[in-house]
Amino acid sequence: MKVSTEQEWQAARKELLAAERELEEHAERVEQRRRELPWVPVEKEYSFATEDGPKSLPELFEGRSQLLIYHLMFGENWEVACPGCSSLADGLSGTVVHLNDRGVTLICMSQAPREKLLAYKQRHGWTVPWVSAYGTDFLFDYGYAFRREEISSSGREEFDMSQLVREAPQWLRNYREEVGAPDLESAVSVSAGWSVFAIQDGAAYNTYRVYPHSRLVTPLFSVLLGLLPTS
Repeated sequence: MKVSTEQEWQAARKELLAAERELEEHAERVEQRRRELPWVPVEKEYSFATEDGPKSLPELFEGRSQLLIYHLMFGENWEVACPGCSSLADGLSGTVVHLNDRGVTLICMSQAPREKLLAYKQRHGWTVPWVSAYGTDFLFDYGYAFRREEISSSGREEFDMSQLVREAPQWLRNYREEVGAPDLESAVSVSAGWSVFAIQDGAAYNTYRVYPHSRLVTPLFSVLLGLLPTS
């Protein structure tokens, strides 16, 4: 702890303010680059299990121009969802209507079957829509789920999952027990993150994806304000 006079504090605060403004300007430039990323067409057809029955990816937009998905970690053979993801999801319900007003549909998506999601959602009192990708390739195709052979043979570019499972740090063992995963491979079989899609002339496009290595996974409004395409 450093103790100073008011004058010294003001001088130090002035220096910090300049640095904060520089950081803010840099963040604005990064956000612009993010918005200018090319769109990738979704060429495969998917069918998701929703509370209203099966829906295709374009149907998940519900008539809006953008779709924001929070990939909530809930493996297909887990007993409960990730506690960290659940804490974040606690605050999502209140944002749905505000995003809808901006032409954005917000949903959660997990690998677990629909029945597990609905029971967990009711237990937590959530109102944010929650969709199951169980039985589809969607989460595997976009890097939010991993088949057992993928985990054992290699890893993601950010980290080596096979090494993680082999070394099995205590936090991973604790996490496996907490979510009720049958083994360590299952405990790392899904990933959290955000993905953004846009629809134009009936065709869906992937415009952005955020994975756990990014600090943008947790701060919700950084994601909302910085990732959504503007056109």
